[in-house]
Amino acid sequence: MQSGERDVQRQRRAAMKTYLVGGAVRDRLLGRAVKDRDWVVVGATPEAMRAAGFLAVGRDFPVFLHPQSKEEYALARTERKSAPGYRGFVVSADAAVTLEEDLGRRDLSINAIAEDADGQLIDPFGGVRDLQARVLRHVSPAFSEDPVRILRVARFAARYASLGFRVAPETAQLMRQMVVAGEAAHLVPERVLQELRGALAEPRPGVFLRVLRACGALRVVLPEIDALYGVPQRIEFHPEYDAGVHLELALDAAALLAPGDGAVAFAVLLHDLGKALTAPELLPRHLEHEAAGIAPLDALCARLRVPNDLAALARVVCREHLNVHRAAELRPGSMVDLLERLDAWRQPQRVAAITLACAADKLGRAGQSVAGFDYPPRELIARALAATLRVDAQPFLDRGLRGPEIGAALREQRCRLLAG
Repeated sequence: MQSGERDVQRQRRAAMKTYLVGGAVRDRLLGRAVKDRDWVVVGATPEAMRAAGFLAVGRDFPVFLHPQSKEEYALARTERKSAPGYRGFVVSADAAVTLEEDLGRRDLSINAIAEDADGQLIDPFGGVRDLQARVLRHVSPAFSEDPVRILRVARFAARYASLGFRVAPETAQLMRQMVVAGEAAHLVPERVLQELRGALAEPRPGVFLRVLRACGALRVVLPEIDALYGVPQRIEFHPEYDAGVHLELALDAAALLAPGDGAVAFAVLLHDLGKALTAPELLPRHLEHEAAGIAPLDALCARLRVPNDLAALARVVCREHLNVHRAAELRPGSMVDLLERLDAWRQPQRVAAITLACAADKLGRAGQSVAGFDYPPRELIARALAATLRVDAQPFLDRGLRGPEIGAALREQRCRLLAG
């Protein structure tokens, strides 16, 4: 590219009215680290953006990458509801669309603040006020047109709960009305899983479930989880009594023990599904709930199209969490059998995630504090795994052993090591 052409592109970019928007403005005002910066361009056309050197990347509406910074620049746009669900919108990115119109299509007031090139805030919907008041409030009645926003509000609640944020009563009521109107039923599995995985990596994932349940969306998108609420547990083990409340506490415990690890939190989310299937006459005991939980776990993972590795981790935690809790009671043979069921020798890197999920289950009890919390099974299992990983099959092959004989010899050697 000639220097003269580059100069023309720079001049065109300088003439555009661009505004920093969304999370970058919100998080800076909250004193949090800004990870990504998004921009809105007012008064431009796709042709003008390309002429200024921007690279078009938007599929559903005009979004461009800055030629140097590679940050996203989107043309100001409006959206009009045309069909049920989150995809049923007609998007207009006409050059006449104003900044306020663009901000008005956003979900929450705290996400509808813009900042101009001079650092001045444009806040037509009271986002700064709601940041100060720690309130998650919808921008306009158009909020109800997109069911994904129900999940996003719950996710923001999980992100900012530790800062004291709460859902505004009128927003909570609107979310309930959306569920009654059937909007939540139009959520596609990919978006549910995307928002769920994001929420599980937030500091308070238990709040995500609480907000969804309060508006009735939990029984629509995650009925296997919703079924746990109201199920009693033995009070001597679970002072919180309610299996759904325990799950909220365990998820928040997972965020403390493995911050940002959505895989561990996902395993915790599904570890107790079998308790919803316990026969009423057995309550509050839940005999063999680990095995009973596999069928609903598999159904949920199939419906949401959960990746195989994520589903496999959740499945082993569901099946084995009580056995992991009892690790200190296991004799060498039983410990070797547990490690085999954990697939520990083929996937040793996964064992730490399994025991972290089990630790979160143990920590997630009413009155339990992370201060001074200790979970001995993690160290016991790690030591047993380290010892048994040293056992090599080659000497047995050299002796002519084959098939089941090798398995038996490996087991005997591993048991001998643990006994020693």
